[in-house]
Amino acid sequence: MRLSVTAIAATLLVRALAQEQTTVSGTTYSDCHAHGATQYCYGPNGEETALSAAGTASITSGPASTAATATATVQTTAVTSCHAHGSDIYCINGAGDEVLVSLEATPTGETPAEYTSCHAHDDEQYCVDPDGNDVLVLAEGATSHDEEEHSHPLDESTSSEGQDCHFHAGVEHCVAAGESESGGVTAEQCSRQTRDYDIPLRVGTLFAMLVTSTIAVFLPQVLDKLPFRAMNDIAFTAIKQFGTGIIIATGFVHLYTHAYLMFTNPCIGTIDYEATTSAFVMAGIFLSFLVEYIGHRIVLARSRSRNTVDPSPLPTSDTSGTLSQHDSSGPNPKEHGQYNATRETPAAPGANLAALGHHHGNPYSPTNPNSKLSVLVMEAGVLFHSILIGITLVVAGDSFYKTLLVVIIFHQFFEGLALGARITLLRHPTTSTTSLRRTKTLMSLAFACITPLGMGIGIGVLDRFNGNDPTTLWVIGTLDALSAGVLIWVGLVDMWARDWVVEGGEMVEARLGRVVVGGLGLVGGLVIMSFLGKWA
Repeated sequence: MRLSVTAIAATLLVRALAQEQTTVSGTTYSDCHAHGATQYCYGPNGEETALSAAGTASITSGPASTAATATATVQTTAVTSCHAHGSDIYCINGAGDEVLVSLEATPTGETPAEYTSCHAHDDEQYCVDPDGNDVLVLAEGATSHDEEEHSHPLDESTSSEGQDCHFHAGVEHCVAAGESESGGVTAEQCSRQTRDYDIPLRVGTLFAMLVTSTIAVFLPQVLDKLPFRAMNDIAFTAIKQFGTGIIIATGFVHLYTHAYLMFTNPCIGTIDYEATTSAFVMAGIFLSFLVEYIGHRIVLARSRSRNTVDPSPLPTSDTSGTLSQHDSSGPNPKEHGQYNATRETPAAPGANLAALGHHHGNPYSPTNPNSKLSVLVMEAGVLFHSILIGITLVVAGDSFYKTLLVVIIFHQFFEGLALGARITLLRHPTTSTTSLRRTKTLMSLAFACITPLGMGIGIGVLDRFNGNDPTTLWVIGTLDALSAGVLIWVGLVDMWARDWVVEGGEMVEARLGRVVVGGLGLVGGLVIMSFLGKWA
């Protein structure tokens, strides 16, 4: 009985000391307590105030140290002297150390003075609040097991739960939910993410892509055979200028932007040279110029050499704008699809839409935008781009695959129309009709098969492909940027400028109706392909 009375008296003494008032520089404070090396007290206005080292030296009485000493012998199953710091509640445990009471919700109302009936669950300590609920008591600065587990939500073998996953040019990229992409990322975030892949679906859509690309690239050649000249004129002008818009938008909106996204991916790190994307695009433009310039010089040199041996001139334009032959031994205009260059006048009844290429100058000239060299440069950029599209389409997870597939099918259809329109206009004075037709067919089949080939490669590397790997990002970004440069050169120089503003272009002096149709087709291609750039 005597021991119990003694214990009760000691407890009352500790609480009385805790409420003891102190005076610092003439100001009275009460309920002083320590947070680490800093001492806090409540002032006359009821607000908690941190006292500096100089201030604590002038305290006339210090209950915090006394309370800590007393609680070391008394507090064994409770934490007392609880007080709030913002939304956090701190108390003093039996050893005199400050502890944090972890609550699921922000406390409302008055802070409890103490939490009692403390007990252990595994290696964590819990106490009971005045309402009888368990609360977790942590050492200051510690975290619970649950918080530790959620602090690393990304794992190579986990799903995308707790992650913000999206697609860059068809490549799925994940960062922690709520984290900015511009911030740092961990190795786990840049590792390969396991996704659901419906293999039969991908194999089936591979053939769907093959059929779509084939129809698109061969369609202009089918229209070339239509017997109605007026229909050919309007239809092919629209298709050709629509294709010009498609190529330009593909270069700027799809490839340039995708390359930039690859080079700014946080998994690739910080690139010191900020203009990396633009530099690669410029390199693609220069390479295109170099190939065409050297190619044109070679073709012209061979042409001069051939004419020295057999001076049979190519068709030229007289002052009236009508093509004429100075020597009957020259190329047969009809055999090679030659046409009368007088505007809007067919060379012969039944002339087809191939005659709508260039109505002035020499259609066999290597500087003609429909020359084989110019079209080959254009196709090279398209093929590089298309094989990447096939790979990145297949490696996208099932959550986005169907949406991306629809967009890519439209993308390839429009791009196939653009390429097919230029292939259809190919003419060569020294090539037989059969050989020329074979060349056109091979060029068309190359485009039709390239995206399905990329899809096949993607299916083969599904279990190893990591779209966040720095090497992968560098390779895709570089090829996208170079392809962008090629298509920008071809679209702006070989197609847009030479059709609309360069002397001899088919739209320079075309009738108003044809200009309107061509202009609408051009703008339509730019807008539609730019719109598709939202997803692919």
